[in-house]
Amino acid sequence: MKKLKLKKIPKFKTEKEERLFWLKVDSTEYVDWSKAERWKFPNLKLTSNWN
Repeated sequence: MKKLKLKKIPKFKTEKEERLFWLKVDSTEYVDWSKAERWKFPNLKLTSNWN
């Protein structure tokens, strides 16, 4: 099996900058989703505005 060559995830100055980045790129070029784990956060509450 061929090893995946992943791109380095850049550093972001703000959450908005990060959100815009992930909207326009293919995450499979940055993350090996075959190694992802499923997590649950039942008590998570939204703490910031998305605007």
